Amino acid sequence: MKNILKILSICVLIFVTSCKEQAKSDSESSTTNASFVDKNDIERIEPPNWWVGFKSDSLQLLVKHPNISDYEPSVSYSGVSIQNVSKGNNSNNYLFIDLKISETASADKFNIKFKNDNGEELIATYELKERLKSAEDYFGFDSSDAIYLITPDRFVNGKTVNDTPLGKEGGSILQEQTINRSDNYARHGGDIAGVIEHIDYIHDLGFTAVWPQPLLTNDMRQGSYHGYAVTDLYEIDPRFGTLEEYRTLSAKLREKGMKLIMDQVANHCGLYHWWMKDLPFTDWVNLQENYEDNLENWGNDFTINSNHRRTTNQDIYASKADHEGMSKGWFVATMPDLNQKNPFMAKYIIQNSIWWVETVQLGGIRQDTYPYPDKDFMSDWAGAIMTEYPNFSIVGEEWSYNPLLIGYWQEGANNKDGYDSNLRSTMDFAMQNLVVEGVKEEESWDKGLVKIYEGLANDFYYARPKDIMIFEGNHDMSRIFTQLDGDVTNTKMAMATYAVMPRIMQMYYGTEILMNDFEKPGDHGLIRTDFPGGWEGDAVNAFTGKGLTDEQKDMQSFIKKLFNYRKDSKAIHDGNTTHFAPFVGTYFMYRTFGDETVVLILNKNKDIITIDLNYQQEMGLKGKTLKNIITGETLKWGEVIELKSKGVTLLTTKL
Repeated sequence: MKNILKILSICVLIFVTSCKEQAKSDSESSTTNASFVDKNDIERIEPPNWWVGFKSDSLQLLVKHPNISDYEPSVSYSGVSIQNVSKGNNSNNYLFIDLKISETASADKFNIKFKNDNGEELIATYELKERLKSAEDYFGFDSSDAIYLITPDRFVNGKTVNDTPLGKEGGSILQEQTINRSDNYARHGGDIAGVIEHIDYIHDLGFTAVWPQPLLTNDMRQGSYHGYAVTDLYEIDPRFGTLEEYRTLSAKLREKGMKLIMDQVANHCGLYHWWMKDLPFTDWVNLQENYEDNLENWGNDFTINSNHRRTTNQDIYASKADHEGMSKGWFVATMPDLNQKNPFMAKYIIQNSIWWVETVQLGGIRQDTYPYPDKDFMSDWAGAIMTEYPNFSIVGEEWSYNPLLIGYWQEGANNKDGYDSNLRSTMDFAMQNLVVEGVKEEESWDKGLVKIYEGLANDFYYARPKDIMIFEGNHDMSRIFTQLDGDVTNTKMAMATYAVMPRIMQMYYGTEILMNDFEKPGDHGLIRTDFPGGWEGDAVNAFTGKGLTDEQKDMQSFIKKLFNYRKDSKAIHDGNTTHFAPFVGTYFMYRTFGDETVVLILNKNKDIITIDLNYQQEMGLKGKTLKNIITGETLKWGEVIELKSKGVTLLTTKL
């Protein structure tokens, strides 16, 4: 009995001590935030929130409010301190506050107080949040992924209520107020809800990631549908939906084992970005004086456009004038060129990218017009993101057909100038073009399939070939079916080649149903046409198959089989690559991993041809049974193979 009483006494003592410790903790927390009031007197603070637990303990707040530079900010919150306060030199309406967020800072709301010399006080509530998962758990895309690229305005109109979003007073809150599906350069009404509704369709095609073109607000007078003229870097365009819907899209994709890739733009913003009529610094955008001098009559006549000579980034003979003409010139008159050499702009862009990664739990970033911004900044930008998220992925757009330029931008490149981009992936425009030429051209010593063979031979130059992104097409170039002159067989040959080579794979929406721009080749509005079935009343519905031609259904089936096999193929993801020089109008590529071998055979002969396989005996397939990935038929690998018609044959040892 005494022992029982003794044990009870100890338990009571432990309980009382625990309660006292909790009370002490609650008291300290209350003291830390004792004067907190949930209030927001400030017009704008960006980033709108942040998180505890980053490797970097610095955060720079952009504060925008009338005459805010007359105020002195203060923070009284444990673990958070103001390190520096800076004012813009072009406007009295900005402050830039450098905060240090120590390891002891807890996730909670706190006040930032602003006082001026007259004793007037403004209060802004700011929040530090807990991170939803560890930095190491943000996995980016890699060679195991196949990415489905979407122009959101042209995919599916999931909610008509956001076609023309209304403001508080009943008027349109955006300059472009209507949708018009008969105008290829107007808004058509596609949105985030439409993508969410059709995740199963994308998943069932075999894709593992979705890349929508930018979804941020583009409050432009016209042509805002494409998303690349951002006017608010922290806001989802209400015509596309809400931030919550964007989060839902990411969550629904993760439930399917898929990733969301965000299309970001560091080079420029939209002409009607909220800061363009009140720029904080005299060098916030490039060629700012030219812009401000012509503000009242702004237009193409006053724009100093980029010369688009992107080789000046690497050219050892490039003149300073040419280099600055490329990097400082505006992309177009409606897209002001951001000056990343301004340290406050640089910090703003880096933090914005990290904010979106954390807020939406992204599976990767695609960076638009990668070679146009200051390249040292772009290295810092990518480096900052990859430092925080070591397993993440970023791909940069370098529209070049020169492998030397493509390779230059990949992390680990052996660049003579010592430049390291910190960029894991670049886009393979060179190989995209060579595959098109390879399947289209008449065979000769230096034309046709040899273009693919020699193009792939350039992989010796790349730091990591399989981290480069290949694609069949995108929103800026003619559809692959148009590039291949409407030849279905050639299109299948190209698609299989892209899918099997050692690369990350990306496909533009609608390729699976042979969407094209024959009517006006190269026209952006036509390239980005509506996906059939995405709007109520569409006569053709590619989601259900209603109204599709036999050719379209066959292509859709081909893509589905191709990419669903690719999804689980270690040989394609990580296998060794061996190919044989083209001969008698054929090309053989092998991908091998363990006991799995995938064989790609391109055949341009219209008549039956028999190929002697003894020349390829090093691949060790003789006597093995292989299955045709597309037809399901099997064959035994012998000394010869008979190819009965022009086209692609795709075989695997996985039965």
